[in-house]
Amino acid sequence: MIKKSTIKDWIKAILFAFITILLFRIFFFEAFTIPSASMEKTLLTGDYILVSKLSYGPRIPNTPISFPFAHQRLPFTENTNSYLEWLKIPYLRLFGPPQIEHNDVVVFNWPMEDDRPVDQRTFYIKRCVGISGDTLEVRNGLVYINGKFNDRAEKLQFDYKIKTDVDSINNDSLKLIGITEGDRMQNKGEFWFTLDVENVQKMKKFPHVTSVEPLIDRKGGYNDYMFPESEHFLWNVDHFGPIYIPEAGDSVKLTMDSLPLYQRIIEVYENNVLRVSNDSIFINNKYATHYTFKMNYFFMMGDNRHNSADSRFWGFVPEDHIVGKAVLILMSIDKTDGGNSIRGNRWFKSVD
Repeated sequence: MIKKSTIKDWIKAILFAFITILLFRIFFFEAFTIPSASMEKTLLTGDYILVSKLSYGPRIPNTPISFPFAHQRLPFTENTNSYLEWLKIPYLRLFGPPQIEHNDVVVFNWPMEDDRPVDQRTFYIKRCVGISGDTLEVRNGLVYINGKFNDRAEKLQFDYKIKTDVDSINNDSLKLIGITEGDRMQNKGEFWFTLDVENVQKMKKFPHVTSVEPLIDRKGGYNDYMFPESEHFLWNVDHFGPIYIPEAGDSVKLTMDSLPLYQRIIEVYENNVLRVSNDSIFINNKYATHYTFKMNYFFMMGDNRHNSADSRFWGFVPEDHIVGKAVLILMSIDKTDGGNSIRGNRWFKSVD
């Protein structure tokens, strides 16, 4: 028979290992998978990445009573929350506010999921193109900060219109150079494909290709699906801003025209009561002409600029939603077309 002391030792060892792994995951590093193409070609669907919590300071969980290693739902259930809300901890981050730098690849909780606590909201990963205090503008799909170009053009993908003098393009040749998104267009001999800088040059050399042109959405017109969903801002995915990204302690002037930019911050992220009466703005029942921000905010965009649901559509990311910095691709498995092949050249590759 196994001695009771031996059983106790095993239980203690397993419990210690479990707690160590849990704390390591909360405060140091956590692994995530990439579920979509919004960050291609920097990150591919099927990449398994390591995210550093230390880079921006570990965040204390808002819902400390939760099922370990489960996010949102209990395992093997569809509608049972994996957390309890009767005990909530206010936002607290060790080592102060997150010090995010331009063009960091950041994991964060999606801020529009109001029915969940912050730490239980869906994880997103994007590139931080604008930090608090910046004035950001997107021109022809590229980012300018405070009037100066500040983008990673070599990392980006856009949709292009391809004209040919035939009615087909060799799919095997496309897959060989990593082109996976695209289809025919309405006119004969015209196609669209999502291309990075390198593949634009390769596409121009394809037999029968006569032109390769970016599908840029020209400026003008109101788009109700773009942030801030106001007719005062005639923005689209390729022409956006200029827009000020709030910094803690800074104040902005509030008018009926500017209010849509910051209304969600005031009401939802910073928990104020906002009311508008006869074109006058009241915050917590006091007439307000300015508002001073309590938190830092960030502007996130995907590298796949025409296939990314990001800050252009839903606005700013508050600092309490920041999870960590993507630092390493642990491994990568290509599951496109029902396959399950290993991308060995991506294993242990740094994320930049």
